[in-house]
Amino acid sequence: MKKWLKNNYLSWKLSFGYLSVALIRHIPSQTLRRECYRFMGAKIGNHVTMFASVDIRQPNGLKIGKGCSIGPYVLLDARKGLEIKDNVTIAYGAIIWTLHHEMNSKDFHGKGAPIVIHDYAWICSRSIVLPGVTIGRGAVVASGSVVTKDVEPYAVVGGIPARKIGERTEHEFTYTPFTRLHIV
Repeated sequence: MKKWLKNNYLSWKLSFGYLSVALIRHIPSQTLRRECYRFMGAKIGNHVTMFASVDIRQPNGLKIGKGCSIGPYVLLDARKGLEIKDNVTIAYGAIIWTLHHEMNSKDFHGKGAPIVIHDYAWICSRSIVLPGVTIGRGAVVASGSVVTKDVEPYAVVGGIPARKIGERTEHEFTYTPFTRLHIV
């Protein structure tokens, strides 16, 4: 029995981690949720709005700057490292993947890379960002897009796969997407 427990320690540890994150999502106070994620190793700045339904994979790989808004049903996969800089908006149902499977491998092993999302970027509803991508300052990812390559600062990208479809006016932004509502 002792050998079985020792051999399965990692599985138990991962299971406990997933269970903990699943339970944290149901805490009605976003302040308490943020503190729980911080306790699990996430680095989360001040004035960050995270809706209750946000799903975080491996919080200890997550860094979120100040003034960000993470909308409902967003999935943040930080297993390979995810850095979200200041004043970023990630809208309803967006998915940020840092790890996926190598489809051509015999053992279907995991493959991934960190993601960085720079200041004032806007990841619109139901878009997907794939491993290893950097989203530039002030860039916009249009709704329903699948981002497979880096996005230049102030670029607007859309489609599957996402490609440049426009440009955002480049200036010093002053807005903060954070909301002061305690229960979200």
